[in-house]
Amino acid sequence: MQYWHFSECAYPDLPDPETYDSVRVSLPNGVMDTDRAVSLWDRYIREWQVADEYGLNVMVNEHHSTATCMTSAAPVIAGVLARVTQNARILLLGNPLANRADPVRVAEEMALVDLLSHGRLDVGFVRGVQYEVAATNSKPIRMTERLWEAVELITRAWSTHDGPFNWEGEFFHHRQVNIWPRPYQQPAPPIWVTAGTPGSATTVADHDYRLATFLAGFEGTRKIFQAYRDRYEETGKHEPGDDRFGYAALTYTGKTDAEGMEGARKLLWYLQSNKVAKEYTFPPGYMPYHVRAAALRGPQASSSGAPATSPLPDLTAMSVEDLIEQGIVFAGSAQTVAAQIERFYNHVGGLGHLLLMGQAGHMGHEETVSGIKRFAEEVAPVLDRVTDRVAQ
Repeated sequence: MQYWHFSECAYPDLPDPETYDSVRVSLPNGVMDTDRAVSLWDRYIREWQVADEYGLNVMVNEHHSTATCMTSAAPVIAGVLARVTQNARILLLGNPLANRADPVRVAEEMALVDLLSHGRLDVGFVRGVQYEVAATNSKPIRMTERLWEAVELITRAWSTHDGPFNWEGEFFHHRQVNIWPRPYQQPAPPIWVTAGTPGSATTVADHDYRLATFLAGFEGTRKIFQAYRDRYEETGKHEPGDDRFGYAALTYTGKTDAEGMEGARKLLWYLQSNKVAKEYTFPPGYMPYHVRAAALRGPQASSSGAPATSPLPDLTAMSVEDLIEQGIVFAGSAQTVAAQIERFYNHVGGLGHLLLMGQAGHMGHEETVSGIKRFAEEVAPVLDRVTDRVAQ
């Protein structure tokens, strides 16, 4: 199994939530102290370096117009990590293609980072969250179709080496596509695509890309992974290996169960701080109209941060213990965390990648580093023995 340290690189020093309507899109950036932001970036980059030094991989993502994620240009951070890490794979999960106007620019950015890292890049593609439709002035309708056309254009740009080609698609138009430089890895870096429902997993399976899902819990993840596996069987492919599947969870490993649980409570800032106004959460056309209408009427049409099409309950109302029981948080001592992940691994039918969100909010640097080291030294070896045994 591969393990990836992940942080959204938040600016956690927010004003009283009663003083603003939404942490996304409309919270003025004047609340940010630039010296504080500099110090936060120094430590976030150092934490990725620690993960690399202890044998873990590293993961970055991208969001816009929000204090919950200062990585507004993930290719820039991936380029930094390409030069300050030595061995780690670098996963960018992901490029929000349906919110990006120019897929060819994405192809260029990823090719350059792949070269800078000497071929250590994994490229992730995502549709883009609904909160950023307003912030990026994109269209909330047919975003899935735009995503897959963009993926096709990008992969063709990576693999075409005999001069320019013309692209006249439904959403994108380019007269001369001939990217320089081309990727280090040939024919392309490993590709990931996220899926939040079983229905979206089938298209990922059709392309044989790695599938990742976030905070979907035991049952949600099992259904999404099974849809991918079922699609393989329907189309006559061999059974997909564990390396096709990744799962992201809030994870903290302490010296004791009590220490691990206390770390996990700090990670819940990621869920609890995501106060979002309804106009940004439910843009018309982003989701089926009956789903949008039900969400606006229902008691969960609030600031939970979970996509409205998600099968998950309101995560902000759940305790750490409840979230562990759901498989959304892994926390405790090394022995406890290993047992929780082993249970999850068996329940979902296996997976090959754990995306470990081990820092959020006001969790300090030393505490974050301690959690990274303890997972790498005490949890990963136990899990490796479990997954190796299953593979045999």
